[in-house]
Amino acid sequence: MTVHRPWRGVLVATALPLTADLAVDYDKFAEHCAWLVEQGCDGVVPNGSLGEYQVLTPEERAKVVETAVSAVGGARVMPGVAAYGSAEARRWADQARDAGCGAVMLLPPNAYRADERSVRAHYAEVAKAGVPVVAYNNPIDTKVDLVPELLAALHGEGYIHAVKEFSGDVRRAYRLAELAPELDLLIGADDVLLELAVAGAKGWVAGYPNALPAASVELYQAAVDGDLATATQRYRQLHPLLRWDSRVEFVQAIKVSMDVVGRYGGPVRPPRVPLLPEQETAVRAATEKAVAAGLA
Repeated sequence: MTVHRPWRGVLVATALPLTADLAVDYDKFAEHCAWLVEQGCDGVVPNGSLGEYQVLTPEERAKVVETAVSAVGGARVMPGVAAYGSAEARRWADQARDAGCGAVMLLPPNAYRADERSVRAHYAEVAKAGVPVVAYNNPIDTKVDLVPELLAALHGEGYIHAVKEFSGDVRRAYRLAELAPELDLLIGADDVLLELAVAGAKGWVAGYPNALPAASVELYQAAVDGDLATATQRYRQLHPLLRWDSRVEFVQAIKVSMDVVGRYGGPVRPPRVPLLPEQETAVRAATEKAVAAGLA
């Protein structure tokens, strides 16, 4: 039996367009999702950190998912369902399932430094929604580390099918492949794409394709196909931008790059603030260099 794995390929963690008064622009968001797929991306991941889910109302968060599904079809949508409590995360997974989404992405409990038993219970509860769960390991922000042994246990229990790996430690890819060979590894940070692709990653939950989708897809495809000559050249060209995905200001940086290439990035909601002038100058210069190289 062939298992459908909608988390494979390039799934863009979508930036969320906000108006000047910081309301969600759903029409622009729908257009953005459709454009990403037209440019060769395999799907979208709304309500991730890049989508500023933490500062959305429940009504906005639900409508973002429904808008993405209407724009590109549920099979291409894998929303983030992170929440402080397992019950709330489960409700978001239920909502995603009912909207027709093919999978959901779930951080561990992050209101406190959860222990292993709490993490297992959290993923067990959300898995009851009946939609495939992709774990999201971001120990930098959550202070909870889904180490390979724990991920293998969660996979063995049937709670997760893949993991977005954001620790930056590429050595984990090999340990994970030994412990849970059927668990799909997804690239979680743009600036370790080549290293994790070579290590056997099956997908990329990506940030910078919001601004440069076609070039990013080309990079990913070359990397997973083993065309290292093409991949290395493209990686060097894009890395001055890709590394912003691992910085605190990643949302603002990606939105600035979107503005530079003629898309709509727009503002961010507080408590985020605009980039410092020197940061914006650096992002604009790197983006303009990518445009000049024909990458936009």
